[in-house]
Amino acid sequence: MTDRPIPPRSEVPQELTWNLLDIFPGGDEAWLAEYEALKSLPEQIAAFRGTLGRSAEDLLRWFRAQDEASIRLGRLYGYASCKGDEDTGNSTYQDMRAKAIGTLVAISSAAAFATPEIMAIDEDTLNLFYAAQPELETYRRSIYQIRRRKAHILSPGEERLLASAGEMANAPEHIASTFRNADLTFPDVVDGQGNTRQLTDGTFVPLMMSDDRVLRKNAFDAYYKRMGEFKNTVAATLDGQFKQLKFFADARGYSSTIEASLDNTEVPVPVYLNLIEAVHNNLDKMYRYVALRKKMMGVDELHMYDVYTPIVPDADAAITYEQAKETVLEALAVLGEDYTDLLKEGFNNRWIDVYENIGKRGGAYSSGSSDPHPYVLLNHKDNLDSQFTLAHEMGHALHSYHSNKYQPTNTADYVIFVAEVASTCNEVLLMRHLLSKTTDKKQRAYLINHFLDQFKGTVYRQTMFAEFELTMGRMAESGQALTADALSEKYLALNKLYFGPDMVSDDGIALEWTRIPHFFYNYYVFQYATGFSAAVAIANRILTEGAPAVADYKKFLSGGSSTDPISLLKIAGVDMSSPEPVNSALKLFGELVDELESLL
Repeated sequence: MTDRPIPPRSEVPQELTWNLLDIFPGGDEAWLAEYEALKSLPEQIAAFRGTLGRSAEDLLRWFRAQDEASIRLGRLYGYASCKGDEDTGNSTYQDMRAKAIGTLVAISSAAAFATPEIMAIDEDTLNLFYAAQPELETYRRSIYQIRRRKAHILSPGEERLLASAGEMANAPEHIASTFRNADLTFPDVVDGQGNTRQLTDGTFVPLMMSDDRVLRKNAFDAYYKRMGEFKNTVAATLDGQFKQLKFFADARGYSSTIEASLDNTEVPVPVYLNLIEAVHNNLDKMYRYVALRKKMMGVDELHMYDVYTPIVPDADAAITYEQAKETVLEALAVLGEDYTDLLKEGFNNRWIDVYENIGKRGGAYSSGSSDPHPYVLLNHKDNLDSQFTLAHEMGHALHSYHSNKYQPTNTADYVIFVAEVASTCNEVLLMRHLLSKTTDKKQRAYLINHFLDQFKGTVYRQTMFAEFELTMGRMAESGQALTADALSEKYLALNKLYFGPDMVSDDGIALEWTRIPHFFYNYYVFQYATGFSAAVAIANRILTEGAPAVADYKKFLSGGSSTDPISLLKIAGVDMSSPEPVNSALKLFGELVDELESLL
């Protein structure tokens, strides 16, 4: 890993930043003009009240107006959000993000009458509407999505009230993000040679990947000691998060927060519960991997600060951003020239914000908005992990690109259950490509260990997070407060269960829940595990069947939310209503552990 000094935003070379002028060529001034223009939109929307069931033409006009509003709001929020993430300490852009959220809430509140009105149209009348105005067929899926949840839709006044509460509901996540990215700082740490190293939220995991065990332990201890100083604050924000989830679930007549969340995306609750059960039934494979890691590292005790560092460190090599791009293009060539041409367009036309700068949001993501194209945030380090992150996030970006290109506005946005499939499929294809290029035992062992770490981090670890999130939801639903001590006790117990007897669950790991932003995403993390399992199956089909599998996969990428997520994945040849994809992925994990042991 090559250390880079972390510069202020003003010193980052322009070619390594995203070009947000593609959204608003006039920059901040154009954004502010659009913000002012959108202030009249709630009044324009309110003018539709009482008309939606009047005629097919009125209903069509409503949906077209919604499409236009969606596009404009997506650009408004997308620009402000990305600018805010460039430097979370920049108050100007935090204010713009807040203004954008306020606009979204105001427009959502103004449109609250629509769902009850569409629900009130009787089936015979709706069928006559479709016959009278064929262009309404474009919105049949959206109309179905509204009407299928009839039992959970309230009166117009109640819907207005819930919509207006949206800004308050976003507060826990916003507070946690601001604290973590703008206010939270860490002390420098010392490595095994006595050198001082900078510890930030962005450098923590790369430091955990170091072959310097003294550095890893010092970074681990310093990070969680600091988080422990704020554990009550983070717990309070999580308590607020689950209280607001419970409020909305109760208001809409759901039996639990998880049922309310998964119903939004048409994912049956048993899929979530079955994932946890399947992983519990396969923890023996995880325990074998942990035991092998302990053996290969030659340590008397394996600690939580030992789980990221490669166990074949001599095979680790610096991978520049330019090299990472080239390798990703090679690996994804199996998806066709049209796919790699889009990758090149993103690489060459500043879709990507590459390196960490002071105040920049940590982690990586692809923006949900794809108008005029997706944007990708990275905090790139010159290592293998960042190469995989590049492939992952560009998988998201091109999924969004395909869905927006081939779907109408109302079905262009895919649901989160399928969101991690394209990204992880890219990672699996990259790994298979790298393994195909070497017969060197040490290099193969290094790559297989990295792949196993992906499995560990995506299937086992994310399922552990999902189980912890389910626990938090059940605590909130039973009236139990989410205190720091209660959360730490439950998290430590889960960590011991998932890592097994050969892992020392250090005291600090009980506080790991304080650093996981996804706990504010409303039952999101389980989909990393299900998505990884689906991606393994899809990648295997692409590599074995070729063109027909690629064609089916691109139909999936282009599907948006045109049907439910289980049906979308069936297009790509994967049935997630069955436990087979998860079991198959975990079987492969076990086989890879065996191969790694034989290589070492």
